[in-house]
Amino acid sequence: MKKTLLIVFYVSIIACTSVYIPKSYRGTAFKTQSIPGKIECELYDRGGEGIAYHDSDALNNGSGKLNPANGTYLNEFRMNEGVDISYTKSNNIDNNPFNKTIPLLDHLYVGWTVPGEWINYSINVKKSGVYKIAAMYTANGDGAISFDIDNKPATGELKIPSTHNDADTVAWRQWHHWNRVDSLTSLKIAKGKHLITLHIVQHGQMNFDYFEFARQ
Repeated sequence: MKKTLLIVFYVSIIACTSVYIPKSYRGTAFKTQSIPGKIECELYDRGGEGIAYHDSDALNNGSGKLNPANGTYLNEFRMNEGVDISYTKSNNIDNNPFNKTIPLLDHLYVGWTVPGEWINYSINVKKSGVYKIAAMYTANGDGAISFDIDNKPATGELKIPSTHNDADTVAWRQWHHWNRVDSLTSLKIAKGKHLITLHIVQHGQMNFDYFEFARQ
């Protein structure tokens, strides 16, 4: 009996510490993000261009530019990195009547997306299983993304429906019509630490607040 218990315990320890992230990967987690739960898009890995992400230019078009550097957390979040980051604002900007889903205000998101860009997230999966993925986003035109897991394609192209609405006559606000898709796709993921890569595949012009992984 004692021997059996020891074996079960040992197997459990191995399962708890499984790491699937490729050994060659040089990026590190900015903040531990776990699923089930939300992967906040602005909390991508540390490591810089070509390691943690690829962006079409080295300038953060949100933090420090659109949102001028003024010493505040929201305006300066990761402003010296290439991934473009902004946050949801009031005054009829992100709380506008054309939203399909009401966003949280003062919430960071990744934007200014262009096809060919990608972003890495080191995550911890608490339980093996099939996970349904939801997305909180805006899209000025129909677009597409895909996900890799541990540097291997996992989804193929996933369509992101446009949130453009001709009824809104404020042109720049077409990038601020928020929507949530509750079932973008489903993925089978083993318990342990993984590297998830978000690829911008088609059109761009999309903002992403978070992806939520719910175990089915």
